[in-house]
Amino acid sequence: MNFKIYGKNAEAATALVLKRISNIESKMSVNVKTSEISKLNAKAGVSGQKLSEDTYSVIEKSVQYSKLTGGALDATIEPIVGLWGIGTDKERVPSKTEISDKLKLVNYKDIVLDKKNLTVKLKRTNQAIDLGAIAKGYTADEVKKVLLNNKISSAIINLGGNVYAIGSNPNGKDWNVGIQNPLSTRGEYLGTISVTDKSIVTSGNYERFFIKDGIRYHHIFDPKTGYPAQQSLISTTIVSEKSVDGDALSTSTYIMGLDKGLKLVESIKGVEAIFVTKDKKVYVTPGLKDNFKLTSKEFTYEKGR
Repeated sequence: MNFKIYGKNAEAATALVLKRISNIESKMSVNVKTSEISKLNAKAGVSGQKLSEDTYSVIEKSVQYSKLTGGALDATIEPIVGLWGIGTDKERVPSKTEISDKLKLVNYKDIVLDKKNLTVKLKRTNQAIDLGAIAKGYTADEVKKVLLNNKISSAIINLGGNVYAIGSNPNGKDWNVGIQNPLSTRGEYLGTISVTDKSIVTSGNYERFFIKDGIRYHHIFDPKTGYPAQQSLISTTIVSEKSVDGDALSTSTYIMGLDKGLKLVESIKGVEAIFVTKDKKVYVTPGLKDNFKLTSKEFTYEKGR
């Protein structure tokens, strides 16, 4: 996490931000044994779990995006995530049989929502939810709320790929945010985007991966195959008002591929995208063309489809 927070209340506000982030993680992380998500997963196929408004709303939003993306985003992907173990000391390439067995458990339609009682149930035993594709976006939105409530009008926060530019920079100008070059080490940019009061979320195959027999296996799984998504994209960046939307869309459009991804983004008001393909072409939606500057000579800028 990286924060730049400006104003008289900056230090006090930062302490409150860290407290809020810790609170959300303790509820939603699949890696925290006492989290609400872990308790919900433990009761899969047996009974529902009463949740906080935070966790319930994120699961509900995830299901909405599952419907919108035709299942490209699916919170019940956890059995597949656990099988591959990418980012842990147990990472491996599972057998086709193992993958097909775990795939039977992946179906967002098995998430039963009870809004009145803030209860969620998974229909089948061994099913499990992982909110990794959306919870960070929700967290960024909550950080923004904390800062605004503490009279902070200029800040930039980075939650590991989820950037929120709050207000304008201290000079009253747009923030300049670098878009990671997916073919280089972290911190090298392919271009910059100038924004005020926007969320910028990037998903790419460079974030968490391992290489086995010359093949790169990354952490963004296609819920239809159980394998890392292998469409034409290597990086997707979503610019939106709400980071929860950007988080869900950056993951799902990566899985959907260039054409379907562009079509989806262009159908949603107030959302823009920068897509980078394997053949080093950069596609930018119309609403961003004046804000995005390609700086790397390695890539070609494709203005239209």
